[in-house]
Amino acid sequence: MESNFTLALILTLLAGLSTGIGSAIAVFARRTNTKMLSTALGFSAGVMIYVSFVELFPQALEQVAAGGASMPELSVVLAFFVGIAFIFFIDMVIPSAENPHEMHRVEEMKDGNHMHRLKRTGILMALAIGIHNFPEGIATFTTAYIDPTIAIPIAVAIAIHNIPEGIAVSIPIFYATGNRKKSFWYSLSSGMAEPVGGLVGYFLLMPFITPFSLGLVLAAVAGIMVFISVDELIPAAEHYGEHHYSIAGFVGGMAVMAVSLLVI
Repeated sequence: MESNFTLALILTLLAGLSTGIGSAIAVFARRTNTKMLSTALGFSAGVMIYVSFVELFPQALEQVAAGGASMPELSVVLAFFVGIAFIFFIDMVIPSAENPHEMHRVEEMKDGNHMHRLKRTGILMALAIGIHNFPEGIATFTTAYIDPTIAIPIAVAIAIHNIPEGIAVSIPIFYATGNRKKSFWYSLSSGMAEPVGGLVGYFLLMPFITPFSLGLVLAAVAGIMVFISVDELIPAAEHYGEHHYSIAGFVGGMAVMAVSLLVI
């Protein structure tokens, strides 16, 4: 499993660093490519939802049953909703103004009307994204460690999901500091919460891993990814105003994931 650990760490690190792509877009691009973002966000949601229900949920049920649970279906369902409740709680404790998933456009970088409203969110945004990305890092790392065959698609989906997040973080930090380079580096650094979350989750959970507890972790990860999809990715894709592109991306994500699993 040593190779799995290295792969999981690398993929979680790359997923976290993808906030830098969003930061670069915010700093250097003149306009937001809404078609690309809508399609990419929809694609990520399709990948996560398909993997959660077609791959992770059955694996969770198999592991819990192997662990000798008397009611494996009930245990897996409860763990699934505990995962949803966990990330829902984190989402609720972050004020909406500082929530890194409040979508913004590159054009706001040139709009002085946003200065007063966004200036105070600079430091809070960096903290908020760290808190919010923590369970996402656990989900990415755990999935990659347990099942390397689906690790890369999941990491790609999380990475795409982090791109508009990088845009959303860069804008208020730019107004808080007046420095484009600083907004880029702050946003990029905030993505490091993902590998940190992955490592903390690994060292806390792995000493207690049995077939039963492994199944519960997989079910909880599935719940986290479903919540991310329906609460963040799909609404964000719609926010950018390209409905059909987001739906096409969603279906495309499920199709790519289905073909990948069939080939593997």
